[in-house]
Amino acid sequence: MLSYITWTFDPILFHLAGLEVRWYGLMWALGFFLGYTVESRVYKREGLPDEAMDSFFIYMAIGTLIGARIGHCFFYDWNYYSSHLLEVFIPKGGFSGLSSHGGAFGILFSLWLFQKRVIKTKSYIWVLDRVVIAVSICGACIRMGNLFNHEIYGFPTDLPWAFRFVENVGAWINGAEPIFSQPSHPTQLYEVTYCLVTFFILLYFYWKTEARKYEGFLFGVFLVCVFLTRFLLEFIKNNQEAFEDSMMFNMGQLLSIPFFLYGFYSIYKAYGKWKADKTLTRE
Repeated sequence: MLSYITWTFDPILFHLAGLEVRWYGLMWALGFFLGYTVESRVYKREGLPDEAMDSFFIYMAIGTLIGARIGHCFFYDWNYYSSHLLEVFIPKGGFSGLSSHGGAFGILFSLWLFQKRVIKTKSYIWVLDRVVIAVSICGACIRMGNLFNHEIYGFPTDLPWAFRFVENVGAWINGAEPIFSQPSHPTQLYEVTYCLVTFFILLYFYWKTEARKYEGFLFGVFLVCVFLTRFLLEFIKNNQEAFEDSMMFNMGQLLSIPFFLYGFYSIYKAYGKWKADKTLTRE
């Protein structure tokens, strides 16, 4: 029986007019498509017009991409980009990174604008409670993209599902012999798993219970499921940047803490109202 999996998946899907089309980009596109499909069903159930959904997609897509790019440059490589601000959005040789935490901040800001300008009759938290269902499935797709890219994996392990990833991906896709990592935790798949679990939990709460009526509950469940798991998973992941090696908690963990703490608070507050309503109903 094999003690590890040698991962030799080509990150390039195909070439088009001299440009590389990567699986990573396809996974982002698939994530947006699935998220849009799920959210459109939610908005239809809520009786909102199609125009609201079209605006939602535009705000969401722009906010996610800009936030993810700024987040990577600011949180993980500020020493370089502080002196090369123009390259944040006009990089030399293509985009070098996107940050999920930056994407989260981008989503929060863009949907605040969306609520203020498009669906003023709904609260900001109402919007967040519903968008997290779509974000969960989109996050799973993006982490699959990281797997195809041979990036953001974990520490060496002797578990039978360990992966050996190509470390010199850039040279390898141009014909060089691959240099493999030690058998390591495929943390991308762990993150795909918790995103999917979160997605199905939120679907259940939204469609099968009264949770959607209590603002902040679904949003809080998402924050705890995703960011607390992310915080714990970072203990077996390689740091993305060298400066994190001397830190007690790496950047991903530090950025996750306020999210899951607010998630616990939001669940507590919303569940208190839900429980009180159940008590009044029984009386």
